[in-house]
Amino acid sequence: MMRKLFLGVVVVLVVLIVAAVIVMSFFLGAIVKTGMETVGPEITQVSIKVDAVNLSLLTGSASVKGLVVGNPKGYQTPQAISVGSAAVGVNPFSVLSDKIVVRSVRVEAPEITFEGNPFSGNNLSTIMKNVNAVTKGGGPGSTNAAAMPAGQAGKKMEVDDFLITGAVVHVSLTGLGGKEMTLPLPDIHLTNLGKDNAGITAADLTRRVLDTITTATIKAVANATTDIGTGAGKAAGEGMNKITPGIGGLFKKSTN
Repeated sequence: MMRKLFLGVVVVLVVLIVAAVIVMSFFLGAIVKTGMETVGPEITQVSIKVDAVNLSLLTGSASVKGLVVGNPKGYQTPQAISVGSAAVGVNPFSVLSDKIVVRSVRVEAPEITFEGNPFSGNNLSTIMKNVNAVTKGGGPGSTNAAAMPAGQAGKKMEVDDFLITGAVVHVSLTGLGGKEMTLPLPDIHLTNLGKDNAGITAADLTRRVLDTITTATIKAVANATTDIGTGAGKAAGEGMNKITPGIGGLFKKSTN
């Protein structure tokens, strides 16, 4: 009798624990979403919107849907980065600790918008300057980590594997009369971010990821721009070769 009672109590406790974990996961997803939309703009100085964050403590998995990073003031395109969905693997026991351990992040087919000039001012470089100002704790318009709400500045992370694959860049070149094109980006793979005991802050993680994206994007755009210039120069040269004999013929006629 006592054994059956004990087993019944254990079953009830397990059910309650599982239910609590499920409920906690739901609220944690909402908390993470709010944090991304609150702390993100403080770091980047642009709007950040997220449709939903789903987190399961039971499986240690999470997903982010509909992430949109806006553009700085003065740029015409509506957004800088758009991610349909991203899969995240988390150590569930670390979620409520001082250091969240993220085992993997996989971002598939994000769309990046590049507006401006790869050799001077552009939207991605402007966002990158904002992030650098925050991580260094200085500069006009920057947000010092000490000024962030309690619990946000001190929360550290470890990201073991961060993969961005299938990215494309929609380019609007102001220096070439607003020429538009779409370019593929090579895979971006970062590992062991914040692996040491100290970990990294949200601002530092944003800086590392955005810096890699910005560098890869500017390189792709610069190469494409150079190819355009080379093609234009070649076409102009061929045109001059065709025009020159005609000019020579005109001179011959005028001297006869």
